[in-house]
Amino acid sequence: MAVRDGSTAPLSAGGRTDWLPFHLPSIGEEEIAEVVDTLRSGWVTTGAKTQRLERDLAARLGVPSVLALASGTAALHIGLRVCGVQPGDDVVVPTYTFTATAEVVTYLGARPVLADVDPLTCNVTAELLDRALTKRTRAVMPVHIAGLPCDMDPIMALARARGLAVIEDAAHALPASYRGRRIGTIGDATAFSFYATKNVTTGEGGALTVADPSRMDDARILALHGISRDAWKRYSAAGTWRYEVMESGYKYNLSDLASSLGIHQLQKLDAFHARRLALVQRYHEGFRDLGAVSVPTELAGSEHAWHLYMLRLRPDALSIGRDQFIEELRARNIGTSVHFIPLHLHPYYQRAWGYRAGDFPGAETAFANTVSLPLYPALRESDVDDVLEAVWDVARRYSR
Repeated sequence: MAVRDGSTAPLSAGGRTDWLPFHLPSIGEEEIAEVVDTLRSGWVTTGAKTQRLERDLAARLGVPSVLALASGTAALHIGLRVCGVQPGDDVVVPTYTFTATAEVVTYLGARPVLADVDPLTCNVTAELLDRALTKRTRAVMPVHIAGLPCDMDPIMALARARGLAVIEDAAHALPASYRGRRIGTIGDATAFSFYATKNVTTGEGGALTVADPSRMDDARILALHGISRDAWKRYSAAGTWRYEVMESGYKYNLSDLASSLGIHQLQKLDAFHARRLALVQRYHEGFRDLGAVSVPTELAGSEHAWHLYMLRLRPDALSIGRDQFIEELRARNIGTSVHFIPLHLHPYYQRAWGYRAGDFPGAETAFANTVSLPLYPALRESDVDDVLEAVWDVARRYSR
């Protein structure tokens, strides 16, 4: 990156002429060959390859077992249910998250009770969860925003003292760790996402870990219509047509077609993560001398998964707000996004649960000032230069 007078500010080169997507998946020939092999095998739904993905992820996390599912949302839903959430219960959810986190609470006839977040990390804390607890609270759901682990020890201490289940939304958090422990090994249940934009993708998909092995047995039954006897085997030589419906379950199983992608995506995770770290350092260095922005916060002693690079704008240094900043980047052919619009600002949560703007100042501060920049393994060095140049150009043009 070109510099002037020792500054890390990029020199203008006329700007980018083609569109830089916010995200592109990294799908290689290995994934394609595995999908083709699955298609030729004659078995495309849940089967041996899904089991292989589950074993591989369990080995990576250091847990006895993993349940692969159709989405991270499905994982959250089943996690809540096997942890005992019932109709009439309250579940505390940070308002700074995607709607799926709170939405699944309503699937069970329970009430999502929103909590504020730390405006610097965008994560919920034990103190903020404690403020939101009610007499009917059954569980809390910390969300590891952008792949930054929440401070889990105080959260777990709070939950144990109050007799609450902890279901972690780790949609962004593979391969994050907290004080030497992998995310996925701390709470009572943890949900991962393999959506198209995630660090590991199966197109659509997710996975669940649980601390209590007996709950995993229940989760497996719930994931496929509440049917016992390894329902997926019914049409194989190892299976039988007889089955029993043990519970009212769901259609949440992950197919072998999707798992064919996940097997190789998981094998590449270390390389993907190393590339993300290198890109993050480029961004950190490139923004070091730009006073109009702040780089994302990290938690000492923990490993960030870097699913997102959430740049924070400093409103005191800019004459425009976040929304116009994004439009200026768009005009320079830079794709961005915002993670997330706090739940209490959406019409449904206001209408159904009575929340209003102003209820959660930490989340609103974070939302007003953050923009997610492109961050994915296929991003080139020249792409990063283009992003840096565009951000610097907008910041200089609209500096106070």
